[in-house]
Amino acid sequence: MVVTAVDAEAEALRAVLADAVVVEAVGVGPAAAAAGTARLLARSDYRAVLSVGIAGGFPGRADVGGTVLATRTIAADLGAESPGGFLPIEELGFGSSTLETDPALLKALQAALPHAVTGDVLTLSTVTGTAETAARLAARFPQAVAEAMEGYGVATAAAGAGAGVPFAELRSISNPIGPRDRAAWRLADAFAALRAAAPALGQLP
Repeated sequence: MVVTAVDAEAEALRAVLADAVVVEAVGVGPAAAAAGTARLLARSDYRAVLSVGIAGGFPGRADVGGTVLATRTIAADLGAESPGGFLPIEELGFGSSTLETDPALLKALQAALPHAVTGDVLTLSTVTGTAETAARLAARFPQAVAEAMEGYGVATAAAGAGAGVPFAELRSISNPIGPRDRAAWRLADAFAALRAAAPALGQLP
């Protein structure tokens, strides 16, 4: 099963995948993604679940119009502020902000999409809109290639489904992470990259 945030992403994938893979839009943000994915997983058995959609890319790590594959999905803003800086939930003793991509799924996706960039994908409830935040995130997460809003929620639902359902995340890049400039977003290129990557999703074991 492939889950997206919005219908436009789902329709772009359905146009290529037809009936080969179940594709559903579950909503924007980690809470909606977790709840929607858990609801779908409770209704039927799936071999795997993938979070797929458009994302922002870290400059110098992922190009606009490119495709990225997550090695890990990280809830980058899950924690607490402190005078010394941000404290992730690991330091608070409340669990983990990081979930691993299933190794077999990642290997299959890398083989099918050899030009995709592989690295961590951050999940944020607030999209980055300043150079200062972009620089801070890039420094905190040197392996991060992109940020989106749903991956960690989808991964959490997958991990909590029965004995666990394998999870992976694929994103196409519409804009560089940094100062918010909607006019500079290349959505057409990002949707084209999604459609180009879609056949690989239908060939997963």
